[in-house]
Amino acid sequence: MPEAKPAAKKAPKGKDAPKEAPKGTPPKEAPAEAPKEAPPEDQSPTVEEPTGIFLKKPDSVSVETGKDTVIVAKVNGKELPDKPTIKWFKGKWLELGSKSGARFSFKESHDSASNVYTVELHIGKVVLGDRGDYRLEVKAKDTCDSCGFNIDVEGTGEGKSDTAGELDFSGLLKKREVVEEEKKKKKKDDDDLGIPPEIWELLKGAKKSEYEKIAFQYGITDLRGMLKRLKKAKVEVKKSAAFTKKLDPAYQVDRGNKIKLMVEISDPDLPLKWFKNGQEIKPSSKYVFENVGKKRILTINKCTLADDAAYEVAVKDEKCFTELFVKEPAVLIVTPLEDQQVFVGDRVEMAVEVSEEGAQVMWMKDGVELTREDSFKARYRFKKDGKRHILIYSDVTQEDGGHYQVITNGGQCEAELIVEEKQLEVLQDIADLTVKAAEQAVFKCEVSDEKVTGKWYKNGIEVRPSKRITISHVGRFHKLVIDDVRPEDEGDYTFVPDGYALSLSAKLNFLGEEPPKIHLDCSGKTSENAIVVVAGNKLRLDVSITGEPPPVATWLKGDEVFTTTEGRIRIEKRADCSSFVIESAERADEGRYTIKVTNPVGEDVASIFLRVVDVPDPPEAVRITSVGEDWAILVWEPPKYDGGKPVTGYLLERKKKGSQRWMKLNFEVFTETTYESTKMIEGILYEMRVFAVNAIGVSQPSMNTKPFMPIAPTSEPLHLIVEDVTDTTTTLKWRPPNRIGAGGIDGYLVEYCLEGSDEWVSANTEPVERCGFTVKNLPTGARILFRVVGVNIAGRSEPATLAQPVTIREIAEPPKIRLPRHLRQTYIRKVGEQLNLVVPFQGKPRPQVVWTKGGAPVDTSRVHVRTSDFDTVFFVRQAARSDSGEYELSVQIENMKDTATIHIRVVEKAGPPINVMVKEVWGTNALVEWQAPKDDGNSEITGYFVQKADKKTMEWFNVYERNRHTSCTVSDLIVGNEYYFRVYTENICGLSDSPGVSKNTARILKTGITLKPFEYKAHDFRMAPKFLTPLIDRVVVAGYSAALNCAVRGHPKPKVVWMKNKMEIREDPKFLMTNYQGVLTLNIRRPSPFDAGTYTCLAVNELGEALAECKLEVRGEGVAIPNTG
Repeated sequence: MPEAKPAAKKAPKGKDAPKEAPKGTPPKEAPAEAPKEAPPEDQSPTVEEPTGIFLKKPDSVSVETGKDTVIVAKVNGKELPDKPTIKWFKGKWLELGSKSGARFSFKESHDSASNVYTVELHIGKVVLGDRGDYRLEVKAKDTCDSCGFNIDVEGTGEGKSDTAGELDFSGLLKKREVVEEEKKKKKKDDDDLGIPPEIWELLKGAKKSEYEKIAFQYGITDLRGMLKRLKKAKVEVKKSAAFTKKLDPAYQVDRGNKIKLMVEISDPDLPLKWFKNGQEIKPSSKYVFENVGKKRILTINKCTLADDAAYEVAVKDEKCFTELFVKEPAVLIVTPLEDQQVFVGDRVEMAVEVSEEGAQVMWMKDGVELTREDSFKARYRFKKDGKRHILIYSDVTQEDGGHYQVITNGGQCEAELIVEEKQLEVLQDIADLTVKAAEQAVFKCEVSDEKVTGKWYKNGIEVRPSKRITISHVGRFHKLVIDDVRPEDEGDYTFVPDGYALSLSAKLNFLGEEPPKIHLDCSGKTSENAIVVVAGNKLRLDVSITGEPPPVATWLKGDEVFTTTEGRIRIEKRADCSSFVIESAERADEGRYTIKVTNPVGEDVASIFLRVVDVPDPPEAVRITSVGEDWAILVWEPPKYDGGKPVTGYLLERKKKGSQRWMKLNFEVFTETTYESTKMIEGILYEMRVFAVNAIGVSQPSMNTKPFMPIAPTSEPLHLIVEDVTDTTTTLKWRPPNRIGAGGIDGYLVEYCLEGSDEWVSANTEPVERCGFTVKNLPTGARILFRVVGVNIAGRSEPATLAQPVTIREIAEPPKIRLPRHLRQTYIRKVGEQLNLVVPFQGKPRPQVVWTKGGAPVDTSRVHVRTSDFDTVFFVRQAARSDSGEYELSVQIENMKDTATIHIRVVEKAGPPINVMVKEVWGTNALVEWQAPKDDGNSEITGYFVQKADKKTMEWFNVYERNRHTSCTVSDLIVGNEYYFRVYTENICGLSDSPGVSKNTARILKTGITLKPFEYKAHDFRMAPKFLTPLIDRVVVAGYSAALNCAVRGHPKPKVVWMKNKMEIREDPKFLMTNYQGVLTLNIRRPSPFDAGTYTCLAVNELGEALAECKLEVRGEGVAIPNTG
């Protein structure tokens, strides 16, 4: 939260200073601290030695109220870099100035001889509010110093009257009354301390910790007197009913920053409004409202000067106020002016960059301010570009040079502009000319100033324009043109610029007839002039020729004459030159070229041999010959055409297939035609290409190689062992290799070799994928070695070989049944479940397996048996009680045999108990007995489940669960009720499907009372159904569950039928019908408009029937479907 800005200027006007005390007022009470003793008359007070820039510091003074006082200080100007800025402060921060009142005046003077500044502070008619600490601050550029002093204000004293000895009681009484009134008035003025009543009210409602803040804000320096007055006042702080914490009296924020104004209210539900200068503030990106508990926060973003205003917040009838001061930031100079040295007529821009956009700056030249009003006369203008301020001279003069200064409220910078006269420079001199008869002679020169004029002279005589002679001046160029040159035009020509001691001279030579001549380094029919050009480059042969009259040039290549002036090969003709141009030279352009020039005087011939060199063709037959785990061998053929220069070597590149990024394999040329590429990733497809290099450059790339993959065979298979041997077969097992690589493994090949032989025979033509194989058709009794190799795209791995040969002969193994643990005890399944028994066994050769039950073979119509070399499966799809029994499994090899017995029990639920009887009733107890069921379900009975029911309601309640005995005592029966009992049988399959119900009842009688039934006619309780509460018409909303209720009476209990629109409602999941002791309810789950209609409840018994109806209306989304019943 920004600090509160001093707001002394907002204090109530006209109440800043208390009224002057009237004359004759007796002195006020002595202050709390004793005044310092004054020095003796013959001894002057001690003065501190001046330090820093002060030659004389201000003295602390004591003055009586109503009198004037002057504070004087002297400042040493020699210690200051510039004229100082003087500021007077009361307290620490309250600056004294023109707004402080007419009683305060300030004076400054400067003694130029001693360079001493004298500053004075005049205070007229001092009041008690002027007492306190003061401070003088002196600042000049980077130099700053300050010193403090104190002003003590005392009340005026009255001398004794000359007539004091007279006892004029009436006069004394009147004087006493006047003195008392003046004392009271004086005491009131002293108590006020010059502080307005509004400030006292603010202090009374503030916390003690805020006293100093408010005193600083409103310029109160006498804190001791203020605290003394507050202590006497005995302030009772009136608590606000709406606010628990109000706004601070004032806030200050820098322009461009954000500020938060926060209040805390007593009730978070109270409405609150914010106002700015009396206008309500609405939420926006500028003004953001926040609610945090009881705190209400107004955030003002990017404060501008328009936000400097009074703000208030209103809750009901209570308001609290504050004031926001937006402070303009100091404008700093980021990029200062730079010294410039220019010439007269140049454009000059003097730029300075400041820290804020839109800031005001002041331009000064030689101490005089430059204004926009004077810019039209002085030919300058101002320009603003964001934070940059620019002073522009479009055409600078020497008067514009001087000392320039830019001043802001946060700094200043200086620069010097120097303007000099330009010197005339000759940019192009006049050249000598040799001209033939009737031709044109042009003398041309260029000077640095385009405004300079001049004159042309021939042999010292000024040249005047005529029909043949033209003089022109365009910009910086001056021309003299002579048409149809004659012999008399020969001579010396001079150009003299006006105003400059400078002249430019050249000579005109007149030329007659001469034979043609080709000017080459070596010319003639037998000379060998050779030129080498790189294919694709442009060739231009410029051949100088002379002769008078001008000769005609002809170019030839063998018998081919070139005459065209356009196209790739063309002839360009000029007066003294013939050019033969070939655009983008090709190999076919190589050969001997001849130029022949002729005129009437004679002819000349020269020949030039043109040799075209180029980069070589790409290498040929680039291919991969072999690959490894991370390497490949690349081979190629040299290019057919070497480009006219020997091939110096080759450059190679490689990339992954599908990628566009080629990687260089060598930076120095490789001279061989076979290269081994390494550091490749196994399993990745690569492509390679080759470039040929000669002295001209690098060829186009060769064709890419076919995609190849660096791969390697796997390592040898591991742990090769013999699993089984018969008379003609051997079964081998092994584990996969340790290293398979990116090429994977396609399978394994098994090979065998007779002991003593070197010939290995393949046992399988196609690789097998699993790590096991049975080699068949082996000679019985032979000793054979076996080995296994892994195969993948890279080839065969190293073989894994058995250490010892294997004798091909079957080894007998006695039969052995490995009965699973769960079959070693009685195997129990429920009726209808599957019987699936898997019993493993071992033995060689394959044993004979037999299943029996009670010594007889099993019924194959119910039991399915499947036997393999290693196990046998006993399977029954749906078990029945008849499948229970003892089964025997026998496994036999010749005379060796092994047997195992398996007990199977198929169970189901038991039958109900029989003969359930109430044997005895005493008190509230009853003894119930029963007999075990006839069918126990082929399983042990684990207990009985006993329930009771009152004869009136016949609602059953649990009494015992898993009762082990066939009898039980039921306690806590209700006197006067008659009970039935029922019992369920429980075994491993659960409770029996039906219970055994007691044939008699247990009537609980009151003890000691014998029932003597009266002889009366039994009342007939039967009655036809009758609705006690009818159905009521309902209106419900679609999608919300509804219920229809009614009550019916009838005996016997009537059957209830619900109908909709006369149609019976059956098993519909949308409707739920309940009947609880005659209260009938129809619940409709999430009704839709289509469920509206007439609902009917029909109750029927043997004595009659009753009917109740109602209408249901379902209202949907603005649509109600009316009743169609």
